[in-house]
Amino acid sequence: MHDALYLVVDLGTGGPKVGLVDARGSLVEHVVASVTTTFRADGEATQDANEWWDLVLRCARGLLAEPGRARRVRAIGVTGQYGSTVPVDANGAPTGPCLTWMDTRGGPWSRRAVGGPVQGYRPRAALAFIRHSGGAPSTAGADPVGQILFLEHEQPAVVAATRWYLEPVDYLTMRLTGVASATHASRLAMWMTDNRRLTEYHYDPVLLRLAGLSDQRLAPLVPFGSSVGTLRPEVADQLGLAASTVVATGIPDLHAATIGSGAIRPYDTHLALSTTSWISCPVPTKKTDVVHSIASVPGLTNDDYLVINNQETGARALAWLRDVLAGPRVPASFSELTALAATSPAGANGARFTPWLAGERSPADDKSARGGFANLSVTTTTADLVRAVLEGVAANSAWLFAHVERFAGRRLDPVRLIGGGAQSDLWCQIYASTLDRPVIQVADPLTAQLRGVAHVAASAVGEATLGEAPLPRPGRLFEPAPGERALYGAIARELPRRFAHERRWRRSSR
Repeated sequence: MHDALYLVVDLGTGGPKVGLVDARGSLVEHVVASVTTTFRADGEATQDANEWWDLVLRCARGLLAEPGRARRVRAIGVTGQYGSTVPVDANGAPTGPCLTWMDTRGGPWSRRAVGGPVQGYRPRAALAFIRHSGGAPSTAGADPVGQILFLEHEQPAVVAATRWYLEPVDYLTMRLTGVASATHASRLAMWMTDNRRLTEYHYDPVLLRLAGLSDQRLAPLVPFGSSVGTLRPEVADQLGLAASTVVATGIPDLHAATIGSGAIRPYDTHLALSTTSWISCPVPTKKTDVVHSIASVPGLTNDDYLVINNQETGARALAWLRDVLAGPRVPASFSELTALAATSPAGANGARFTPWLAGERSPADDKSARGGFANLSVTTTTADLVRAVLEGVAANSAWLFAHVERFAGRRLDPVRLIGGGAQSDLWCQIYASTLDRPVIQVADPLTAQLRGVAHVAASAVGEATLGEAPLPRPGRLFEPAPGERALYGAIARELPRRFAHERRWRRSSR
């Protein structure tokens, strides 16, 4: 099947990317669409799942319009955001908006279920969750447990119309096939599966009882990377594809990024500089660092795991600054901003930026944390501000990186960088010097997840093996700059102190 194509979707928080990947793992073409998130003062952060579906169909039709492409599509793969909840009816149609991973309205209900005096948790509940799944529901409510508890207690009309609570990636596979499904991986942010036993496909009754939930609206679990089913006839007609086209299980962007970065061997490390940011590598065992919100979760096969953690603001910080600087004018491009940042020296003439614009999870869990600039003067320039953002995000990653290395029990070297932020050579160099590790700028870093999920789609039809993904094209290597290592190391060491100071200030001002 050397001429095979795989239709792939990466449903990010900002909107879907839809692409076609060939049998060699090369991206043929892709398109990007954006979606709107509704934020309200009560903690709401929702998106319209019907809007996702319409955009995915529209983008896919455009890609498949070129003669000969549709007949070559062998399978479809979906990846994207996780830790969100889409309530749907028996046909897969949304019964309400998607509660995204930023929605905190379920916080009071989560705290009532599992909250207590030990780091915010009831000891018995925390021990059971960590022993069985490796993590625990957030007491801030910003995960599927909090979201479902919120719906169950405060949205009775939605619940009455709902058959399934799905993650976004599983929602899209159901819209494609009509089949409700989930995997240990797609459900990782719920912490409701016994991750000591990855070949047992059911939700853990002990954990469900502790959270006050039932599994009656949780989709059946199936093996990672398997076939969910084939296209609904009406969807096949809309896309011009064969009704026999296979749809693979939805996978989190963490897993797609691992494959797309080429970091699939034990302890091979990638760092995602996307809307959010994380640092991950495959590890052989289930493990949890409760204090720093790091765990290992079901990986690419039934006998391995991936390190999971999350920093709520990654490259999104640069997008925020761009929009603030633009005001009512057309925003500058990211390449223009990073070119401007390059005119400011390392250290941004003393300007500092803390990137906790949406709170933080790893290595310190605090949804109320807030970012900002410090050490500004009348001589601070726009270039200094932009560079300070690049350096602050990298310093935040370095704070987490030290704990990930301790979690892994070894030096992690080199680090593969993916995501929209990794398109910037300047940012890659700042990362190399801040982490004090060689950094590989993965080729086409923005679309690594599309290539990764294509490999999963190929495995679902027997044309690839999950544990043996092809390496991406060689990327560019950035070494730590001798003249920057000490400076950036000092900036990174400042960050935990700034975090603690900001936390003390908030508590004292209540």
